[in-house]
Amino acid sequence: MNRQPLRLAISEAAKILAEAGVDSPRVDAEFLAAHVLGVERGRLPLIPLVDPSVIDQLHKLVRTRASRIPLQHILGWAPMGAITVEVGPGVFVPRPETELLMEWGLKALVGVSSPVVVDLCTGTGALALSIAAARPDAVVHAVEIDPQALAWTRRNAEARIAAGDTPIRLHSGDATDPSLLSDLDGLVDLVVCNPPYVPEGTPVQPEVGVHDPHHAVFSGADGLDVIRHVVSAAARWLKPGGVVGIEHDDTQGESVPALLAARRVLTDVADHTDLAGRPRFATARKVG
Repeated sequence: MNRQPLRLAISEAAKILAEAGVDSPRVDAEFLAAHVLGVERGRLPLIPLVDPSVIDQLHKLVRTRASRIPLQHILGWAPMGAITVEVGPGVFVPRPETELLMEWGLKALVGVSSPVVVDLCTGTGALALSIAAARPDAVVHAVEIDPQALAWTRRNAEARIAAGDTPIRLHSGDATDPSLLSDLDGLVDLVVCNPPYVPEGTPVQPEVGVHDPHHAVFSGADGLDVIRHVVSAAARWLKPGGVVGIEHDDTQGESVPALLAARRVLTDVADHTDLAGRPRFATARKVG
């Protein structure tokens, strides 16, 4: 049996993915190879030669990815901080940019004992569960309106309980409902949200337009329909000194901070960029 260089197979895979218009062809090719081999991506350089059957399996997955099926659907998971969550059809795929919001939220909780956290539009539960994993003393509430997405949240929440994390509190609820979780008014230390925020009609990659649920991506003509309600909810829930962080579209680096600044109870409004330097999430603090 002629074993073949893995490096060449990955280069060939990356070329196919690049021709198909995939954003990060080399990275995706490496993740797919690691998936086939059952190893972490960082260990690929330790495997110089592979059997032809491995190459065949890799090519099969590469063809699937080249058809613009999301990488995370093929792998079955997506990372968020120190944890991974299961993903697939029917739920929004968490993106690396959201880790910046998670890291900001965890920093904001330093020195706060037994914090109360709300994650709105939780989807897979990635933000809520990564915060609960990092802060076992936190009471984390996760809210999701879509039953299909909520089934993924439940599955991921159960997996994190099995891994020894503090259970989160799951709520089937609508972020635009003015009475949502009213029993938490004035009691919350941190609100995080990765809401739908893309303006309706914006061209998006097939991975998003075809495979992410439409209502988890788009939000009215300016993309701010849900965010307006998130700002109101945060203003109501936060205790004095509590903070909110909301992810947004890179065209909303002024509009989302403006919505936060328009609330008299919110102060210290700031916008934060992602690793590419694009506006990515806005934050504020409740006065007091």
